[in-house]
Amino acid sequence: MRAPALFCAFALFSGAAHATDISVVGLFPNKAVLVIDGGAPKTYAVDSTIAAGIKLLSADNSGATLEVNGKRQTIALGDHAGRSASSGRASVTLMPDSQGHYMAQGQINGGAVRMLLDTGATLIALPASEATRLGVSYKNGQPSYVKTANGTAPAYRVTLDTVKLGDIEVSHVDAVVQEQGLPFILLGMSFLNRMEMRREGEQMVLTKRY
Repeated sequence: MRAPALFCAFALFSGAAHATDISVVGLFPNKAVLVIDGGAPKTYAVDSTIAAGIKLLSADNSGATLEVNGKRQTIALGDHAGRSASSGRASVTLMPDSQGHYMAQGQINGGAVRMLLDTGATLIALPASEATRLGVSYKNGQPSYVKTANGTAPAYRVTLDTVKLGDIEVSHVDAVVQEQGLPFILLGMSFLNRMEMRREGEQMVLTKRY
């Protein structure tokens, strides 16, 4: 039985002066239904060329991964990724979930992750299971402890090689790995303090500062 379609919209910028607008109106295993520059919906299979310099690499129920001018971009449901034509700086726009939280699809050390934006977290925080999956040798980091709902838990201070969110990529980002009490990755201020953050209605726009 065919999986149900999921719906989202985003725009990918193919250059500083021209933008190709791509809306994802349906997602199926290895296929995506796309609207290009407001045209009629069209189904694209994985490895299809969508427009000049844009290729569909993969599609599943969490979003579509495209190659844009040689760069890989994974677009989560409801997210918008692009490069500002006016400033030339990388930016990403996040939409809140039903609880008002901003979840972001990105990469840590090249591995796909989903993170909760948390301005109250000093550092990016990873559960030990996620750190292990991403190849982070966290037990070689600086031992410490963190407070959880169940008391204190062991943690390790580490440095992540790269953290990527849409077009934004930051190197050498401080993080902490927790062995207990953390169900998902928190995108904390060690990443966010390198961004300009602004609200546009319900949207959260992050633009790389440096």
